[in-house]
Amino acid sequence: MRVIICGAGQVGYGIAEHLAAEGNDVAVIDTQADLIQQISDNLDVQGFVGHGAHPDMLDRAGANECDMLIAVTYHDEVNMVACQIAHTMFNIPQKIARIRAQSYREPHWAELFTRNHMPIDVIISPEIEVGEAVLQRLNLPGALDAFSFDEGRITAIGINCSEECPILDTPLEQLTDLFPDLFARVVGISRNGELFAAGRKDELIVGDNVYLIARADQVERTMKIFGHKKDRANRVVIAGAGNIGLYVAKWLEHHHPFTSQKIIEVDHTMAVAAAEHLKSTIVLHGSVLNEAILNEADIRDADMMIALTNDDQVNILSSVLAKRLGCRHNLCLINNRSYMTIVDGLGIEAHLNPRSITISRILEHVRRGRIKGVYSIRDGAAEIIEAEALQTSPLVGKPLRELDLPIGVRIGAIIRSTEMILPDGDLVIKQGDRVIIFALGENVHEVEQLFRVSLDYF
Repeated sequence: MRVIICGAGQVGYGIAEHLAAEGNDVAVIDTQADLIQQISDNLDVQGFVGHGAHPDMLDRAGANECDMLIAVTYHDEVNMVACQIAHTMFNIPQKIARIRAQSYREPHWAELFTRNHMPIDVIISPEIEVGEAVLQRLNLPGALDAFSFDEGRITAIGINCSEECPILDTPLEQLTDLFPDLFARVVGISRNGELFAAGRKDELIVGDNVYLIARADQVERTMKIFGHKKDRANRVVIAGAGNIGLYVAKWLEHHHPFTSQKIIEVDHTMAVAAAEHLKSTIVLHGSVLNEAILNEADIRDADMMIALTNDDQVNILSSVLAKRLGCRHNLCLINNRSYMTIVDGLGIEAHLNPRSITISRILEHVRRGRIKGVYSIRDGAAEIIEAEALQTSPLVGKPLRELDLPIGVRIGAIIRSTEMILPDGDLVIKQGDRVIIFALGENVHEVEQLFRVSLDYF
């Protein structure tokens, strides 16, 4: 597949990294020569210095033979125009654009992005995507990761195994005997920095981070089995009144009016603007690193501290400080990949990376075959994928025990119609089944091939 990516920033680099590793023909355009030099040196892609919305630059990058254009520059208007030119001048069939400004997404402007006006097939809004991820974590305090599949009926969660976990040193294959009516399956384990697909004989030890697939109505029970009590966060303190913080606060006001939330914002102008836009949320002006401000926000009684400022260091330190002052749980936004390896030892329970979330959403629309959902774990170290099995798939028609799956791949669940089925060796996948599957990064391309489409595309 030939793909042109406009923008070589963090998201553009991440998408190029994934697609190049899977053998796609990738070209990247950016106005900054140093970014193009970096991406050309490190990845097997073509780099072009220039403007991604200029026809001559798209032509040089091979737009006449392109299958997809992904516009993820820092400027919404450049992304929109790039998609327009890709459609009008080069007839590129699939166009994805990152658009941050929420004014473009308001319902009464819905006609703007139709094929006859601004032909963008998929719009990615990082603020909304991250905001939705935050809201999902509010329902699962203590979870390291959380993502929904099958229209919310199935949840993938990551949880830490502490000394209180009652199933330590128990082979995973025995969980079915211990909990015969539990619709949950361990698919991946992260131990001492190494992530691997879970096997039937594997046993959990203290400190393991476990990734599992569970039916949504059994997530609470599943977390209890792994030593975590699931209580929704009803008293929330939010650090940062930017787009994400405001999105989360507005959603809570509208959908959970009995939730108590407070926002702390260091910028006076932003704090005043937030107070004008919000109804029941208390807005405090001051530094979230100021203990007095946190105490004014009643941090000692809070269920969760959510740090959503634009400064990673502020997010990390405020999360640690809030926990020390008595807050039950914390969640922080981290953009810098190098910080992700140190936060576990600082008392931070969970963190979100906007880059990974945005990449996951884009990959849902990039994958070949009938891929319905993608969630990236630990910045691409592994993926959990929901895909539809077609008649041409090698998975169809054979008992699972006869399938020669890569060692880094584990099937977590089968969805047949509206029923979730836990896989065993005798199960035969049928045409039309949707499969939830865990795959290490190096095995993702093989998984994509398992769900390949023989004649049609997307």
